[in-house]
Amino acid sequence: MAKTNPFTFLQQVRQETAKVSWPTRKETVISTIMVFVMVAFAAIFFFVADLVLQSAVGFIMNGGL
Repeated sequence: MAKTNPFTFLQQVRQETAKVSWPTRKETVISTIMVFVMVAFAAIFFFVADLVLQSAVGFIMNGGL
């Protein structure tokens, strides 16, 4: 394993960080909003699926009516 002194390591880190394509503020806001929308859809879907399964199990356990 090659050893690098801390100063060289920090220089390399700064060089690599400069190559990163950082998202703009607008892209970050849009991505955040999309995450919240998808979480809301998932929550609604699983809530409805739970209600349906609960009703089906209740129907089966009560003998049909």
